[in-house]
Amino acid sequence: MREVPSRGLRLALAVVAWFSLLSAVAGMVGLTLGGGMGLPVEWIEGSPFDSYVWPGIILGVVVGGVQVLALVAQFRRFRLAWGMHAAAGLTMMSWIFVEIAILLVWSPLHGIFFVAGLVQTILAVLALGAWPHPFFARTTAGPARGSRRAGDRSSHSAASD
Repeated sequence: MREVPSRGLRLALAVVAWFSLLSAVAGMVGLTLGGGMGLPVEWIEGSPFDSYVWPGIILGVVVGGVQVLALVAQFRRFRLAWGMHAAAGLTMMSWIFVEIAILLVWSPLHGIFFVAGLVQTILAVLALGAWPHPFFARTTAGPARGSRRAGDRSSHSAASD
């Protein structure tokens, strides 16, 4: 049976997910009800959107929704919680990439939210058991790189004889 991630790791994942969820909801409200939060409409010219309403809805439903799913899975203690957190982090990073590609504008907020997604993804991978114990342990799967056992000949040297 797989080990449950440490309390600190679970708490860190919850904090990052809540931050991302609240940011997505605030962004959705600002873009849909707040008239685009003062963002120039010129930024979305040439995109599939003629206003910020649909991007706001997508932000809230997709980015916020996957954060909700990750948090619900975590608090309900479902085994898929850590995979959901990884998906939520990847969704946040993808959202930022697409947003920058469409707007062709970068702001420090893009960096903050991208890092939030990256941190959530890394923490989720660690929660899934990717952290080796002990951390600097070496594997014993075979001979060290570059070493050869006595009598071993590589196929290259045998072919060139």
